[in-house]
Amino acid sequence: MFLFSTYSLHIKTAFPLDVDWDALHDGGMNITKSILLIGGIVIAGCCLSADSQTYKTENVVLIVSDGLRWQEVFSGADNAVITKELGDGESAKEVRGKYWRETPDARRQALMPFFWSEVAKKGQLVGNQTKGSKVSVTNGHKFSYPGYNEMLTGYGDPAVDSNDKKLNANTNVFEWMSGRPGFDGKVAVMGTWDDFPYIFNIERNHLPIWPAWEPRFAPYAISAPAIVTNLMADTPCVLGVVYDSFLYYSATDYIRRVHPRLLFVGFGETDEWAHEGNYKQYLDAAHRVDDFVRRLWEEMQAMSEYCGKTTFIITADHGRGSGIKDWRDHGKDVNGAENVWLAVMGPDTPALGERNSTKPMTSSQIAATIAELFGGDFHAAFPRVGKPLTELFSTGN
Repeated sequence: MFLFSTYSLHIKTAFPLDVDWDALHDGGMNITKSILLIGGIVIAGCCLSADSQTYKTENVVLIVSDGLRWQEVFSGADNAVITKELGDGESAKEVRGKYWRETPDARRQALMPFFWSEVAKKGQLVGNQTKGSKVSVTNGHKFSYPGYNEMLTGYGDPAVDSNDKKLNANTNVFEWMSGRPGFDGKVAVMGTWDDFPYIFNIERNHLPIWPAWEPRFAPYAISAPAIVTNLMADTPCVLGVVYDSFLYYSATDYIRRVHPRLLFVGFGETDEWAHEGNYKQYLDAAHRVDDFVRRLWEEMQAMSEYCGKTTFIITADHGRGSGIKDWRDHGKDVNGAENVWLAVMGPDTPALGERNSTKPMTSSQIAATIAELFGGDFHAAFPRVGKPLTELFSTGN
């Protein structure tokens, strides 16, 4: 994630048509077939599982902190990296005072207090490899576009091998869910990177998105509060993404106004500060993401539309390397950059906290997991995708 382009914000004026999902997922679309599918035929393509469980979840928020390492999530700040990047000056002392503690449990609590005081008590976290739990990407590239494609479409596509702005040929679970009854106008994408309109292929499925970035996506743009729009216009862009704070306030506004049932929230600063080699800002960005998640959760739990029936799935699109040099980087040649993490909290998630000695899990299972919570079978619709992570959930009536 490096590029930043001019964005335009407009009120969304169009909602998605039902389309030939199988053709889309396999890399193409026959417009005549997609038109014929409007109406009742599309319901058959949504594949309700014959043995589908009943869940209490009625809403899902998929939250991604781009490139946030599992090492910091589970062990907190790395003193060796602090020393290497910051030396022993005042800045290092400030960072150590804020985030360094003697034990991994205390360090992670200092860095991400909501994760370890609330998610760990009410939900589950997986991916701590020091305790026999592993979550990984399968795409082999270990960077952003392939990572997002994998988690959203359910498999690592060899054709998705760059961060180039190319419209994704694969069907993602957000557009698949948008064609189901009760989801029209209730599925949306909000993220800080200008590749997201291409990753989700907004031109094809017309999902509401913020920011729109380019005129071609403007008809589907979500409006933001005027103060956010003005601040974005008046704030110098130091990084290659919109600042996470702008995303948080725009997402909160959209949730209050529209009450989406399936929402993507993509934070980007963790990846950008890591590429800059700025460990202080990287830690601060992770700390802010934790607080944004807390505030989103508390905001939604205070609303009747969401209270007691909303699941948060929180993860990263790729990992990073280890040690005082490779922590900055990821990619196919960076050992360990395939390793990610996953946190889940909601009415169907037993409060097991940090999971140890779990079977291996992959980002390719997230798409089917989202569909599963809504009673859909994404894996049956597209057998190549990863199976849902049903072991994370209990069933409700």
